[in-house]
Amino acid sequence: MIADGYLLPLYDGVADVTFSSNVLEHVADPQTFLSELVRVTRPGGLIYVSFTNWLSPWGGHEWAPWHYFGAERARARYQRRTGRAAKHTLGENLFAVHIGATLRQVRARDDVAIVSARSRYWPFLAKTVVKAPGIREVATWNLLLILRRCPP
Repeated sequence: MIADGYLLPLYDGVADVTFSSNVLEHVADPQTFLSELVRVTRPGGLIYVSFTNWLSPWGGHEWAPWHYFGAERARARYQRRTGRAAKHTLGENLFAVHIGATLRQVRARDDVAIVSARSRYWPFLAKTVVKAPGIREVATWNLLLILRRCPP
């Protein structure tokens, strides 16, 4: 099935687990996307969300790590090197999502609780690095959030 992540074709609270891997950085409105995952998850159910944060070494996707010098410069470099246009364009199908802002937005919600927030690809960093502002934006590479849907 193909569906719009902003409007999933599911009833409220029907899923025990919802899963999103490396999608959040590709949607213009991550909070609406997360709200939809929460909506279809039953109270007590789990929501698994991972995403590549913008300031990580892979934040620019195929034109990383050159995105640190600006998205347009990085895209131009990619085209010069490969002879083809990059498939991602900042602000169109790739968005600068940050760990700190995402954690603040999730913590402000009353319909979910954070079970775990950690680096997905660096398990030895576990939860420690996610608690360090600034450092987490670079060192985490990909944030893994496991949320529990709270009862209404």
